Amino acid sequence: MMQRISDSVSRVVQTVAVSLLVIASASCRSRPESAGGPYGDIVAQAVPAVEKAVGLQFKTPPRIEVRSKEQVRDYVLKQLADTATLRAIAGQSAAYKLLGMIPDTLDLPKLMTRLLEEQIVGFYDPETKVLYIVQGSPKESAQLIVTHELVHALQDQYVNLDSIQKLTGDNDRQSAQQAVFEGEAVYEQIHAMLGPGNIAVAMPGGWDRVRQTIRDNQAAMPVYASAPMVIQETLVFPYLSGAEFVRNFRAREPGKVPFRDLPVSTSQILHQNEFFDKRVAPTPVAFAPVSAVAPTYSNDLGEFETRLYLYQHLNDVDEAARGASGWNGDRYVTWNTASGPAIAWATVWLTPARAADFYALMQQAATAREPAKHGRAEEVTTGMVDGRPVVLLVDTPAGIAPPISVRDVRLGKAR
Repeated sequence: MMQRISDSVSRVVQTVAVSLLVIASASCRSRPESAGGPYGDIVAQAVPAVEKAVGLQFKTPPRIEVRSKEQVRDYVLKQLADTATLRAIAGQSAAYKLLGMIPDTLDLPKLMTRLLEEQIVGFYDPETKVLYIVQGSPKESAQLIVTHELVHALQDQYVNLDSIQKLTGDNDRQSAQQAVFEGEAVYEQIHAMLGPGNIAVAMPGGWDRVRQTIRDNQAAMPVYASAPMVIQETLVFPYLSGAEFVRNFRAREPGKVPFRDLPVSTSQILHQNEFFDKRVAPTPVAFAPVSAVAPTYSNDLGEFETRLYLYQHLNDVDEAARGASGWNGDRYVTWNTASGPAIAWATVWLTPARAADFYALMQQAATAREPAKHGRAEEVTTGMVDGRPVVLLVDTPAGIAPPISVRDVRLGKAR
């Protein structure tokens, strides 16, 4: 969700919490101070460790600059003020409100700003190619941030992170690729600091403990803890599921780096056999032009956020995971009517049985949402398009006949 925002903001906010997962084990490793500036010793020790962990060398020395907390805050706020970013915020915020995934009263830019302000230590900016550290950051925190962000700086010398961040209109693909980059940074950060194979020793419980520690650290951040579920989960998804993906990638593809051949959907992150074995790619979904609809915004959710939609309204994690399994593509479009905003959301499924399961759960979700609809009408239908099962939700102000039907859904070739 909000991928341009996630890439420019969540890296600042989330890296702090994610990095804290190794404090308990790393803090006992006292390191000697050096006279190379406030963070010179950290960088000097972290660079070779990161290169060894990732298996690549820096083509050029990484740039590290110190900024005041106010300077870093102003920089990220400037990114939030970018016209394209504002358009994405408005479009996705409106869609998630119509789908009942965030409150109608939520001021998303304000929330993202508060998340940013909650804790800033540093981040790597692929546009300027600089790793920024907040002046006065404790050495222990700075060590964790530098190690994590140096992985991003190294990635950026072999693949253009900035171009991936600026991908628009395909939230699902961007979420999946962000999971690889953030997951690798988490995974290799741990190995750089603890050494390969030492996670089970340093972190009793191994990767299950790593995942729980990340969640615990996130929950300890008050602004994050008070954010809507969909924002919490989409912010932490790249770190939790991404690290698990990279862990399996390293086991199955030794000697290779995971960003050479990126997944194209969150379904390939959630069901890794769809990446490693069968390469199940999503089907592009679109809507035919409809005279009554002048689109204001369009994007996709992907399997992960489809799962979150079901969980939001059914409050059953197992049913949500089951209901979203078999997702094979989606697209939503929003538009304005004389009585208010409207949305159509079409999903395509791998099998009719999966579509039937999802359709039944969508009916349950519609019933659960009914008390909060307040003058709105929701219709869920299903049908076949080009021999593929499709489920369509259309939500409009009450009294507005749904102008989009299953026959207006268009399917492309799986990429």
